Amino acid sequence: MPSIFYILLRRLRMPLIVLILIYAVSILGFVIIPGQDDQGQVWRMSFFHAFYFVSYMASTIGFGEIPYAFTDGQRLWATFTIYASVIGWIYSIGATLGVLQDPAFVRLRREHVFRRAVQQLRTPFYLVCGYGDTGSTLVQALADDGIPSVVIDLDENRINELLLTDFLSRPLGMVGDASKPVVLERAGVTSRWCMGCIALTDSDQANLLIALCTEVLNPPLRLLARAETAEMAANIGSFGGNEAINPFETFAGQLELALNAPCHYTLSSWLSGMPHQLLSEPVFPGRGTWVLAGFGRFGKALYRRLQASGIQVQVIDVRESHTRLPGGSIIGLGTEADTLKAAGVESATGIVAGTPDDGNNLSILMTARELNPGLFTVARQNQRDNGLIYDRAGFHLTMKRGDVIAHRIYALLRTPLIRDFLGLAMQQDRAWVNQLLSRIIGVVEDEVPFLWEVQVSMNAAPALFEVCMQDDVLLEHLLRHPRARERRVAAIPLLIKREGSSQLLPGDDTVLQVRDRILMCARRPVQGEMGWACQNHTVLHYLRTGEELSGSWIWRRWREWRQVPSARTE
Repeated sequence: MPSIFYILLRRLRMPLIVLILIYAVSILGFVIIPGQDDQGQVWRMSFFHAFYFVSYMASTIGFGEIPYAFTDGQRLWATFTIYASVIGWIYSIGATLGVLQDPAFVRLRREHVFRRAVQQLRTPFYLVCGYGDTGSTLVQALADDGIPSVVIDLDENRINELLLTDFLSRPLGMVGDASKPVVLERAGVTSRWCMGCIALTDSDQANLLIALCTEVLNPPLRLLARAETAEMAANIGSFGGNEAINPFETFAGQLELALNAPCHYTLSSWLSGMPHQLLSEPVFPGRGTWVLAGFGRFGKALYRRLQASGIQVQVIDVRESHTRLPGGSIIGLGTEADTLKAAGVESATGIVAGTPDDGNNLSILMTARELNPGLFTVARQNQRDNGLIYDRAGFHLTMKRGDVIAHRIYALLRTPLIRDFLGLAMQQDRAWVNQLLSRIIGVVEDEVPFLWEVQVSMNAAPALFEVCMQDDVLLEHLLRHPRARERRVAAIPLLIKREGSSQLLPGDDTVLQVRDRILMCARRPVQGEMGWACQNHTVLHYLRTGEELSGSWIWRRWREWRQVPSARTE
């Protein structure tokens, strides 16, 4: 691709030629036209004097006639060159402004600035393809964690919104088709600082192409993609280490978990929350008859899950000719009271409004609550702009497609150990989970917990790694406050993983080993306090022994001098 400077010079070729000709003819005229010196002798300008005079004359600075007063011929030529140079500059400046304001050149200049910025990134970042509801939520969460992101989207308005949003860690954005390899390459998919590519466009086919391009351009790179059909999710996940997330299946699984194990659902939602999100209230949906309005992809996913849980489901759908509707389905929108009564909403336990129209969903649930105030209500929100009315409506659960995917991806990006922990936690009984929920409330107050991974490795925790190589370090040493070891930091070790085995809620007396990975749960500031101990030998020594050591060479020497008086005397 040609350089932006080459293209700029090519577009300004004619104005530059005009200016050069005007200057050249003006200078030549002053050299040829004779003048007079102060003695009345004939005098001709040198090329240097002519160039000097034309330079300040054409720029309208106007020092005067040099080195001698001009003759009439020189003044006539100076008058001609004044108008010629002014016209030349007006033409050149107008042409330059026209080029700079041309939409094609503006787009090219933005791409040039974007490419330079991506090439200069020297910190790990994520490449996010698509800045819709899901992408904006995820980018905001990454920025709150101080993780940069590079965003690609076809819609220029979305990129402008990205650039105008006040992020803690400002992302880079470019307008482009992320399914094209050249665009992905410009966005840094091959950079060694890119930690992963996240395909969140509105098209499943585009997400598949992004996955294929990423697999070819950078095979080791981790890829997570949005897929709204089971077939596309299987396709994307069939090669490489890709992970495809279906928002409908994901939410259906969450509702099934809430029905069968409410406390497990609460634990999962808390640990998958976004930064600074408030803890959600526990939900307890009943297991009676449910009414399902809308039998599209979302409705089918819910129907399968509810049926698998042994729950009777009455379906309402407007498509009378739909061959896959379950037997006994009610035909209608569900917004009318008669349709809901025919579906048995007055005696039902819960209702799901899952149509692709927000107005219909709101109408269905409002009407249903009037008919049965005790209903457990589940709403599908399709448009992000309608979030305020959904929040004010007070539904028990709201399926926001963008949030479902963003929460799942963010949890996987933050630390893969979350998946391991939740897999083991789902196998525990209700008492175990309720006790853990109580402990989490005790350490995080009203916001969702911050989760991070402590790795006993040379790169991640050099001080901890070196001590573990030589001596025993207990988990309780990391849980002590680095400024007052008698106090315990407000953190919960959720999981320790080593050599293919995992242990839930490891005890304080657990001896840490090299290559251990520990999943911690606390408030965000605790990570810095614990990280200090993992990085600093002096702090870690204090936590293990209670002995304070100076980190400076001079202070250590002074302590040695005081502790060995005999050596000093000799």
